[in-house]
Formats: sequence, structure tokens, C-alpha cells
Amino acid sequence: MAKKDKKDKKLAKKLLHKYRLVILNEDTFEERFAIKLTRLNVFVLTSVSAILLVFLTILLIAFTPLREYIPGYSSARLKKRASTLNYKTDSLVKELEINKKYYASIKKVLTGDVKTVEFNRDSVIEAAKNDVDIKPVSTNREDSLLREKIEKEDKYNVFDTALKASNYVLFPPVNGTLSAPYNIEEKHYAVDIVVAANTPVKATADGTVIFAEWTVETGYVVILEHNQELISVYKHNSTITKEQGDLVKAGEVIAMSGNTGELSTGPHLHFELWSKGYPVNPTNFIDFR
Repeated sequence: MAKKDKKDKKLAKKLLHKYRLVILNEDTFEERFAIKLTRLNVFVLTSVSAILLVFLTILLIAFTPLREYIPGYSSARLKKRASTLNYKTDSLVKELEINKKYYASIKKVLTGDVKTVEFNRDSVIEAAKNDVDIKPVSTNREDSLLREKIEKEDKYNVFDTALKASNYVLFPPVNGTLSAPYNIEEKHYAVDIVVAANTPVKATADGTVIFAEWTVETGYVVILEHNQELISVYKHNSTITKEQGDLVKAGEVIAMSGNTGELSTGPHLHFELWSKGYPVNPTNFIDFR
């Protein structure tokens, strides 16, 4: 026990033993600076300095832009850019889906691929029985055939009525004799107007050129998009004077008539009108004479 106490006293004496740190002028040996130190003071000062250094380093890494240079830390600017790109990508995906549907609709206009939408009125009446007490009406075969015929006619006439109700004024693209009229049964959703070659073809209304290209079957084709979801189509042209994206006014020349395409049998203009994705009879709105 006495030996341990003696050892502790010797250690305390070493820690508390005073030393003098002196800074002298090398040439004159003049004393410039002196400080009294103990081993304990040096240890405490070194420990406090190390703790402060660690604390300041943590603050520097956590709350300053310098942390970006430390491996494992991501850049705030990089995060912001990644978020922006993510939003843009999501918007582009949605825009791409809309464009796909839009181009599919334009393809139907070019090919004349129209599917008939049938409305089963009997099923509507049956569904309404839960709310209203309706007695079933007996029908025979003749009534069913007549109803089906009227439904098919109304399928296309409803769009004609909508255009007439809006007082939509259309400009004749060309003037001439109709060689082939509008015929739903034969899927000829257009009128063919016989004109001389290189006759100016004019826009039927104000709109935007959404298609102006060459096709094998119909030659040079121009498609315009107008207000109220109306689309006009001009086929078998010899040349095109407008490009996709151009804005045109009613009566403005957009092409020159011709005899191009495999389906053409002579100089004429194949003219179509489409309302909300369905064909309408152009002669109901335009006098081509």
C-alpha cells in the first residue's frame, strides 16, 4: 500500500512539475517569450484542442457546401437536378402517351379505319328498371331492323347537326364536278372533285397543318386541324406548299391538285371532313360548284 501511494505521489509530481518554455533571439539570446507549463496543462490543452478540432470538422461537413467533397455525401444541386429530371421524365411519358393516341387517330383518318359504335338501348332500359317502374315494350323483327338502320344513320348525322348548330363556315378547297360522292356503305368518307392538274387547293378553314407528306396510295396528302375538333384531309396532290406545324387561314393555298398515288385515276381532289374522329359529309357544308 505504501509503495502504491509512493508511486502515485511520484506520478502527480511528474504531472505537476513546472517547466519553462522560453523563446530567445538566436543572435542576442534575448528572451522574447516565456511561459510556465506542466505536463498536466499540456495534456489538457492538447485534449481540448483535439475535441474542438473534431467538433469544428463535424460542423464543417454537416452545414457547409464542403460536405459535397466528402465521399458518401450527395450534392444538393445534384438532388435538385435529379428531382427536376424525374418530373420532366414523368411529363414526357404522359405526353408520349397522348401523342401515340393522337397519331393513332390521324392514322385512322388516313386509312379510313372507322369502327361503328353501337348503343344497345334495350340494355339501357333494363338498367333503368331498378329506379323507375317501366313496363317492357314488345318489339318485332321489323322494328329491330329499323332501329338498327336509324342508329347507323344517326351515328354520322349527329356530327353534322353539331357543326350546323355552331354556324361553322367552311371555304371550298376547289371548285369542280363531283366524280365520287360521300358514301358510308362503301366506306368512301370523302368527295372526289374533278379539277385540272395543278389547280390551287385552298384551306377550308383556319387551322394548323398536322400532316404534309407523301403516301404510296394517295400521293401527297395534307391534313389540317381546325377548331371544334374538326379535321380536313386533302389527297392526291401534285405538290404541297405547306409544312407540318404551319398555321393557315381559310382560303390560303396549301397544295396543288394532281394525280398522284396508286388509288388515283385522274386529276382530282379527294377531300374529307372529320369531326371528333368520325367522318361527315362535306357537301352538307360546302358547295363545290
